Amino acid sequence: MAEELLINVTPMECRVARVENGIVQELLVERTARRGLVGNIYNGKVVRVLPGMQAAFVEIGLSRTAFLHINDMVWPRHLPAPNVFELLQTGQSITVQVMKDMLGSKGARLTTDLSVPSRYLVMMPYGHHTGVSQRIENAEERDRLRDMIEALQQKHQLAGSLIVRTAAEGVSDAELEQDIVYLGRLWDFIRLKQSETPAPGLILEELPLPQRVIRDMAGEHTHKIYIDSREVHQKVVEFAREFVPTVVDCVQHYPGERPLFDLHNVEDDLQKALQTRVALKSGGYLMIDQTEAMTTIDVNTGSFVGGRSLEDTVYKTNLEATHAIARQLRLRNLGGIIIIDFIDMQEQAHKDEVLKSFEKMLERDYAKTKITQVSELGLVEMTRKRTRESLEHLLCEPCPTCQGRGYVKTAETVCYEIFREILRCARAYQAPSGYTVIANAAIIDRLLSTEAPAVSDLEHFIGRVIKFQVESVYSQEQYDIVLT
Repeated sequence: MAEELLINVTPMECRVARVENGIVQELLVERTARRGLVGNIYNGKVVRVLPGMQAAFVEIGLSRTAFLHINDMVWPRHLPAPNVFELLQTGQSITVQVMKDMLGSKGARLTTDLSVPSRYLVMMPYGHHTGVSQRIENAEERDRLRDMIEALQQKHQLAGSLIVRTAAEGVSDAELEQDIVYLGRLWDFIRLKQSETPAPGLILEELPLPQRVIRDMAGEHTHKIYIDSREVHQKVVEFAREFVPTVVDCVQHYPGERPLFDLHNVEDDLQKALQTRVALKSGGYLMIDQTEAMTTIDVNTGSFVGGRSLEDTVYKTNLEATHAIARQLRLRNLGGIIIIDFIDMQEQAHKDEVLKSFEKMLERDYAKTKITQVSELGLVEMTRKRTRESLEHLLCEPCPTCQGRGYVKTAETVCYEIFREILRCARAYQAPSGYTVIANAAIIDRLLSTEAPAVSDLEHFIGRVIKFQVESVYSQEQYDIVLT
């Protein structure tokens, strides 16, 4: 599997594309003016304790107060859960870390159980165990890593617990020790800043996107890392030399005149990732609808009729859809509750194969996922861990015309609303001479053509003249009725 990382840098934003065998699998965007907050550590100030919710609002210096629930706080887990007011008081200073960015109208989600990542490890200063990533499946390698980490941790007297990341598989003892030394220095720095930083204030900021991608995504499958900024290229090389030396030779500066993302067709994939409909090669398609509550994905056969029977056609379409859906989840960074409506299949063996294929495709996902069995209606419920805004929420905003509904009232409907409003006005007020309807051009055109007989009848009924005025800035649903 040939993997490339493309890093496009401008003064306004940084964009990263992960490409496998020429196909874009993931897109990450970070705006300079509003960088992501996940991983940032703050000295916060408790502004309100909510005993009924077992939570508190904490001021960390953002536009909205952040939310801290008792389940995300550190306390001895062998003891019964305390009440939140036993742990927090209004005005109290507290060290917290951002778990989730501000999403929509919600403030950032916080935790007091800090985690500090390096290339191969994650240090949890308040933890009490050593863990190994579940994606490292070899039992001997898991034992080797656990034993080595426990020995190195004792040698360097590093507090808390360590989690071994997937990237540590096959890594030498010397490289792991280098990571532990780095984490020890970083934790000393955090503790020093804790005592110096007034609340609310930033203690430690997460790495910029290019360095974060090198730390978290670059690995043995990464063949090339192209960066189109000479300055960022130099910074990434310096970072890689210190923390990820195995990928230094992969990092290259791209000086070409043609934009890096255009060269690899990333811009086209970016535009397609914002569309509701996703075409499948067979002729079938997906319909992806993202709402605040959940995301729904509907699978359709479309023009595909290549199977020997209807069941065979449906089965092949669903199998193809498992690949496309797994890719779209990563590409669009969809999270939370996701409902997938596969086409109904009659044979249980086909249902099992589709689910098995989907689970296999999700193994590549960096985000934590959990899925259910295929229901009798062909529905699969799943969750995907959401820490940052989806691509759609990051790059788009609700349509000002339809307010994000995805549809507007027809001209016919709006005309009838206008008639009813004129009748209400006629009963409530006595206009001196008549009424002027101010509306969108499409509405006025219909009132003067198709609805002209109805307008004439209404004028006769209320005994007043009705005039019309086009307002070009009005949407199809907007109108005003002025007494004249």
